[in-house]
Amino acid sequence: MSLFPLFADLNDRAVLVIGAGEVAARKVALLLAAGARVAVTAARLGSDVAALVRAGRVQHLADAYAAAQLDAVWLVVVASDDQRLNRRVAADAAARRVLANVVDDAALSTFHVPAVVRREPLQVAISSGGGAPMLTRWLRQRLETLLDTALGPLAALLQHQRERIRERLPEPATRRRFYANLLDGPLLAQLRRAQTAAAERTFERSLLGHAADTRGSVALVGAGAGDPGLLTLNALRALNEADVILHDRLVAPEILELARRDAARIAVGKEAGRHSTTQDQIHALLLAHVRAGRRVVRLKGGDPFVFGRGGEELEFLRAHGVAFEVVPGITAALACAAYAGVPLTHREHARSVRLVTAHCRDSLDALDWTALAQERQTLAIYMGVAELATLRERLLAHGRAAATPFALIENGSRCDQRVITGALEELPRLARAHAVVSPALLILGEVAALAPTLHWFGTPPLTPASPIRAWPDAA
Repeated sequence: MSLFPLFADLNDRAVLVIGAGEVAARKVALLLAAGARVAVTAARLGSDVAALVRAGRVQHLADAYAAAQLDAVWLVVVASDDQRLNRRVAADAAARRVLANVVDDAALSTFHVPAVVRREPLQVAISSGGGAPMLTRWLRQRLETLLDTALGPLAALLQHQRERIRERLPEPATRRRFYANLLDGPLLAQLRRAQTAAAERTFERSLLGHAADTRGSVALVGAGAGDPGLLTLNALRALNEADVILHDRLVAPEILELARRDAARIAVGKEAGRHSTTQDQIHALLLAHVRAGRRVVRLKGGDPFVFGRGGEELEFLRAHGVAFEVVPGITAALACAAYAGVPLTHREHARSVRLVTAHCRDSLDALDWTALAQERQTLAIYMGVAELATLRERLLAHGRAAATPFALIENGSRCDQRVITGALEELPRLARAHAVVSPALLILGEVAALAPTLHWFGTPPLTPASPIRAWPDAA
């Protein structure tokens, strides 16, 4: 179930609760804290709800439920053990377009009450769509220990000063930079120590002294091989500060999801044989957005300085006086090898590692094949799926043994990772038989033989003895 997260303003709005036991009492308390006008329908009132009724904080509407009770309410919460009644209320609410929460019945509910971490006025809500409430409670407990108690006073201060901030800094990009500088400074620590006057002085200095800096900049960021967990903290920071993200084809959607929601996302990937953005067009886009005063993240799969044309883009930016920074990423050779259980170096098998691109025939012609064919070294070959037959021929012709092990890693570090292993002489045949497609990295050398033994992630490696089939299962 995919839910749309929202925070409802229930202040002075009518809400009906069906039931008045312990569970209902907890829901009533949450609703009252939100300022709702709560009425309950129940034949018997539990002690907590009865006390609220006597105090005039809750109305005891009726002993028995009737559909007309829904006509004037915004929400209904059903905390009843009567399944027939639950279904009836849910149906009546749906007919009236009234949102209903049936406790412990996700299928009947049209809204769910999340687990909440409160740092008033800041709230963090956690939901599993009603399917795993114990998980949400566990996560709430973890967040309670992680989130600073000073976040509440900080949120209150920023809420109080919001209009002043907007008036002084009308440009959204400038406001974001102000907030980033303010929140990374001493303000939170001062509020944690209850140094209210010092915190207010810090805020004033930051707001009044913040220059309306309209200069754009570029962060050249490596997104790693695909697993979002491999992003660096600096990469996450850059994604959350970006106004615009120019991203390559190989950047996983899960990584783009970590960026600011309102950041513009522009695909500028290149793929052989298909229409793609040229390097000159990428340069032009970078310059146009920087000159408009935006913070741009140029997001590349792997590491931007390993077969990523990062150097070319920085030369262009330097020539045009654009400020930039570089955030390295875990390049495919390191990530794919690790997730396939292949050590790139090993005292008994490999004394060196060579990173090679085989993306086209011209790049293959420029390689030193005599050096590449030497034993006791590991070759990590990027972008080589279309040239596997040529790779095999040239390596064999220059003396590499036909039995040299290989590991071909498709979608390395992602949930659909596949590893195909075998000997160099069978490389093209096995790749065709298993329908290997890009993105895939080829690791060639004695260390590749360790993949079946050191496997730890995803499905086990496919060996020459494995059934020949495409992935996923062919029809």
